[in-house]
Amino acid sequence: MALNNTYDAYDVRTARSVQQETAVGAGAMLLLLALLGTAIGLGTAGWLAGAVFAFATWAVLSRALHQSRPPSFGPANRVTLGRTALVGGVTALVADSFRDAPPVPLLVGLTAVALVLDGVDGRVARRTGTCTPLGARFDMEVDAFLILVLSVYVAADLGPWVLLIGAMRYVFVAAARVWPWLTAPLPPSTARKTVAALQGVLLLLAGTGLLPRGVSAGVVTVALGLLVWSFGRDVRWLRRRSPAGWRIR
Repeated sequence: MALNNTYDAYDVRTARSVQQETAVGAGAMLLLLALLGTAIGLGTAGWLAGAVFAFATWAVLSRALHQSRPPSFGPANRVTLGRTALVGGVTALVADSFRDAPPVPLLVGLTAVALVLDGVDGRVARRTGTCTPLGARFDMEVDAFLILVLSVYVAADLGPWVLLIGAMRYVFVAAARVWPWLTAPLPPSTARKTVAALQGVLLLLAGTGLLPRGVSAGVVTVALGLLVWSFGRDVRWLRRRSPAGWRIR
């Protein structure tokens, strides 16, 4: 009984510590919003988008941590959480861009740091032996949302077709509800990782405003083509190995 009580107490302390870290992450996002508001004067849309993103991230992550009960939050997840705060800032700036053009150097700077950190959290997880399914999913969802936000920003200049880049991940998830075989695990792929990393880089390059409009459109077209190829290759691989084929359940 004493051992069980000690174990339960440890669980409670661990859970509290992990949840506190998610709260700190949400607080960091709100602090960044406050700094952006002071520096550039965010409008209502920017404040609202940033705040909703912060609270939604905190709620979803807290629920996932409660369900998975990890022994600790982990150093890699801390890096991802820091990157999430930057993505929240980018989200606020893009939402505010429909009112007034945001400072491009600030938008580029926040996005560039977030993209660089995308290559850090995975390495930290591997080196510290803290790779977990939750951490991988957390990293992937932050990446996907940043790509969606960047595609919204670039689409304002180049047209709604750019939104296909940001929407593709979510269309895939929705399709998996109809065809469950799409949820099967995929083998590791350097090509897939490279294409995913290039999306943010190419969208950011197009969004800097430094390139002629035609060149920016070409850059984004390349990004979209690579993404279609990557998703198409994965879907074909999953289909060939699924006994259900295209049948709808």
